[in-house]
Amino acid sequence: QVRLVESGGGLVQAGDSLRLSCVASGRSFSSYSMGWFRQAPGKEREFVVVFSRSSGSSYYADSVKGRFTISRDNAKNTVYLQMNSLKPEDTAVYYCAARTDGSAWGFWGQGTQVTVSS
Repeated sequence: QVRLVESGGGLVQAGDSLRLSCVASGRSFSSYSMGWFRQAPGKEREFVVVFSRSSGSSYYADSVKGRFTISRDNAKNTVYLQMNSLKPEDTAVYYCAARTDGSAWGFWGQGTQVTVSS
């Protein structure tokens, strides 16, 4: 079991940057693949980026590639999402998620709101 708590959201202007954090509680944080997802008003939740524990690689949605960067600090049980060059279409609730190899994304945080004004 792992509990996830996101922070770092806020209201920014287009072109600004934000860094989201997701702190995990529980054991064996390093054994989980971690991901960030987002849900805009009236839309379904969508994938943003995942960091695969097994491959050590990150995979980004085309819409954020080159602007967003995922990183993790296993010593702090924390995963980050650095978001640069934010656009109004990045406005959404951002969720952190975790999964073990071969399983679904079974652990989710409560979400943090990111609003980008034009």
